[in-house]
Amino acid sequence: MQIVALVLAVGTGMLILVGYFVPAFAPVQSVLLRWAIILSGAAAVLGVFNLVLVHANKISAREKGSGYSGVLIIGLFATFVFGLAIGPSHPGMRLLISAVVIPVESTLMALLAVTLLYASVRLLRRRGNAMTWVFIGTTVLMLVASATLPFGEIGALTNFLHPWLQHVLAMGGARGILIGMALGTLTTGLRVLVGADRPYGVK
Repeated sequence: MQIVALVLAVGTGMLILVGYFVPAFAPVQSVLLRWAIILSGAAAVLGVFNLVLVHANKISAREKGSGYSGVLIIGLFATFVFGLAIGPSHPGMRLLISAVVIPVESTLMALLAVTLLYASVRLLRRRGNAMTWVFIGTTVLMLVASATLPFGEIGALTNFLHPWLQHVLAMGGARGILIGMALGTLTTGLRVLVGADRPYGVK
């Protein structure tokens, strides 16, 4: 059984990879990718059910923070029913997303900024070397470039430094992260193809 699972995983991966280079295998690749999308959707549904089950158990056991679990479950089902009733393209659904999801994302980004500053202070207390000061300086510059200044525009800061930090340093860092993710994904995929990693549970 272990050999069968290994052969299926490696063979499926090789067929999908070959489909990008050999047109004759493109139909097979398309079918396999559609199956993968269906399996991913089924896994997402199972993940939602697991999320509801975990938080329902917290509520039934009256654990600490169970009130937040109740809010999460109510919000989940209310959004689901609301979306089924009016559809995802309805203006009311878009208003719900704009009024809830976007502020939550903004809050998380604000927490990230505070976390970066806190990490900078702790890093300075533990290691006060040159790279620590580079990290702190980069963090402060990124916050200055991203934040809206309460006292209005300041000549060179607004017209030159602000755009340069956003479009040069920030974009360079984002591209570096994306390149790292791509290389990591490629390496992981190659290890699965050759059977070095077996995430499907076969030892």
